[in-house]
Amino acid sequence: MKLKILVACEESQAITIAMRKRGHIAFSCDLLDSSGGYPQWHIRGDVTKLLKQNWDIILAFPPCTYLTVTGNRWFNIDRYGEKAIKRHDDRKKAIEFFMTFVHANCDKIAIENPVGIMSTHYRKPDQIINPFQFGDPFEKRTCLWLKNLPNLKLTNIVKPPPRVKYKSGRTMPGWYANAPKAERSKIRSKTFPGVAAAIADQWGKIGFLMQQELFK
Repeated sequence: MKLKILVACEESQAITIAMRKRGHIAFSCDLLDSSGGYPQWHIRGDVTKLLKQNWDIILAFPPCTYLTVTGNRWFNIDRYGEKAIKRHDDRKKAIEFFMTFVHANCDKIAIENPVGIMSTHYRKPDQIINPFQFGDPFEKRTCLWLKNLPNLKLTNIVKPPPRVKYKSGRTMPGWYANAPKAERSKIRSKTFPGVAAAIADQWGKIGFLMQQELFK
């Protein structure tokens, strides 16, 4: 059974392509043009307008800039004044956008984000994964909030390289630490091949299970 899948806020098309390879009708959607090479599978625009359509699965990757805990120091109004006030407003909008997916009219939903404020503002994630648990030797701690989808089974645990250490004592995964600051956010948002394959293999099988139920 082919599933109709919306991959929200995905310009890389990593999961869209993986789902398409397995026979599903998947579309990526983002405000940016796709970089995955399949513009015919990409919808550029406001993804919230697509949530009214009927989807078997919605996989959402809302922007994390104002939701992650790593930037919390910039919310200090006493120190940063108007910039911090604006950041609080941007965080409020980011929370509302995240919750749009939580409340979407779809039976099966997964929402991805780094460790951040949604664990307390909404609820704790159902699962926290890293690429090195799926065959890619990289560290990227990622939270998954799931609705009627099972936790991902780990497929191939490998050892990530050592973190880059700074004089301040701060550490950062090396795979994006050496990238220009302006590029880091986009680089970090990419989905690694092993994770994309696990999502497509495991959650994509739900279509076949649904088909079996129909013919019981």
